[in-house]
Amino acid sequence: MSSDESRTAVTVSIEDIAPPATFGRLSDALVALWEALRVLPLGWTQYEAYRYFLGPGAEQRVAAFLARDGELTLSFTMAGRSHAIRVVPVARTRG
Repeated sequence: MSSDESRTAVTVSIEDIAPPATFGRLSDALVALWEALRVLPLGWTQYEAYRYFLGPGAEQRVAAFLARDGELTLSFTMAGRSHAIRVVPVARTRG
């Protein structure tokens, strides 16, 4: 991963659980998302999937998704309802 990718500011959110928050570094955003998700009653399969996507070593995987697709949107089900997780790069402004 390039140093530019690791310093990419991103906005993350968890629908109905955590409002959008902006982080100056992708790594910091992923730590915050994982800390918020890991305490939820997701069940083993969802927990393991999100540990892979957002836990240790996830920065390169997520950076690849962002580079390819422009954003990363994942969803999980909790208490019979679907919730979206979004990771969106912050547009750089020139100035």
